[in-house]
Amino acid sequence: MKRETKCIQAGYTPGNGEPRMIPIIQSTTFKYDTSENMGKLFDLEESGYFYSRLQNPTCDYVAAKICALEGGSAAMLTASGQAASFFSVFNICGAGDHVIASSAIYGGTYNLFNVTMRRMGIDFTFIDPDCSDDELEAAFKPNTKALFGETIANPALKVLDIERFAKAAHAHGVPLIIDNTFATPINCRPIEWGADIVIHSTTKYMDGHDAAVGGCIVDSGKFDWFASADKFPGLTTPDDSYHGITYAEKFGLGGAYITKATAQLMRDLGSVQSPVNAYLLNLGLESLHVRMQRHCENAEKVAEFLENDDRVEWVNYPRLKGNRYYDLAQKYLPDGVCGVISFGVKGGRRAAEKFMSKLKVAMIATHVADAHTCVLHPASSTHRQMSDSELEAAGVSPDLIRLSVGIENVDDIIDDLKNAL
Repeated sequence: MKRETKCIQAGYTPGNGEPRMIPIIQSTTFKYDTSENMGKLFDLEESGYFYSRLQNPTCDYVAAKICALEGGSAAMLTASGQAASFFSVFNICGAGDHVIASSAIYGGTYNLFNVTMRRMGIDFTFIDPDCSDDELEAAFKPNTKALFGETIANPALKVLDIERFAKAAHAHGVPLIIDNTFATPINCRPIEWGADIVIHSTTKYMDGHDAAVGGCIVDSGKFDWFASADKFPGLTTPDDSYHGITYAEKFGLGGAYITKATAQLMRDLGSVQSPVNAYLLNLGLESLHVRMQRHCENAEKVAEFLENDDRVEWVNYPRLKGNRYYDLAQKYLPDGVCGVISFGVKGGRRAAEKFMSKLKVAMIATHVADAHTCVLHPASSTHRQMSDSELEAAGVSPDLIRLSVGIENVDDIIDDLKNAL
């Protein structure tokens, strides 16, 4: 099936007389006839459900759809995109380990890595996604366990050279983790370019309607954990909390990573997505392919308008000819980038704030990447905790305005910008 059909059909196939739509299984627990039946689930000898803190059928149906869209082998939903970012790294890292991450990532992810996970004993090195091969190579250490980046950086809109980063990661025996939130699998499938783990904040384009917070982790099923067995003992040695199961051995390359994340991390940390949120997410997924096309069409027209307005200081949108990421966008995102544009108005930070206060169609909101056009000043909100040097490394200038172009009539969006300018 093509991606458009998978948005509608993948993940759930009803049987005769069963619900056409994915059912909401709003139950915390599941009944079994004998303790022996349930015991097999606790021992990971059989698949099934016993407590929704770990797994729920509604969530698994939706995860299976996203897995199919990304071309992965297994997937799981999480309570938020932030939880997906945390789980994706913590599933293979612990105290004393090291991770390389792009410096141009979402401010919340940067804080998660640079502050919270450092307190857990995990070290991070942040590198410019435009770094040279030598600089990338120099960032690796003997205890490096993963390389992390975003397909399209939020909000700097830097396009990652996925193939180059995957090659570097694999040369050192570690997986490449890609946050594909802005592109979605409609516009880019990082696994096809060498990524090993793909994550999403499903709260954004996948949901598309400001209705449900959530996240997702997709495993490509291609990374050979045994080839670097000493780096990943959690996957390649027995887990005493599950009677000595070795995940990579019992569940193979296609199932080990997600099974461990579910059986260990979701069990102990409980960052599960609610069945109702998963149901709402699926409604968004069914129109994802239609909405992404409209988002991209609108954004290109808005970017062209801004580029030609003399009251605008600069515009960053990878589909604009002359943009430094135009060639990478043509390679990885030939059908469209996303609906997000970053730009600055003449007059700097104060002018940016005044401009935003005059908008009527575009709403000032923390959110991004949904049906509504919304606008944000990252330096005073999502990236507020970062120093000036950290902001610079992330590609966030003090005057940067992040405009998330919605699916309204594009003439109304442009008129709103004209009036505010």
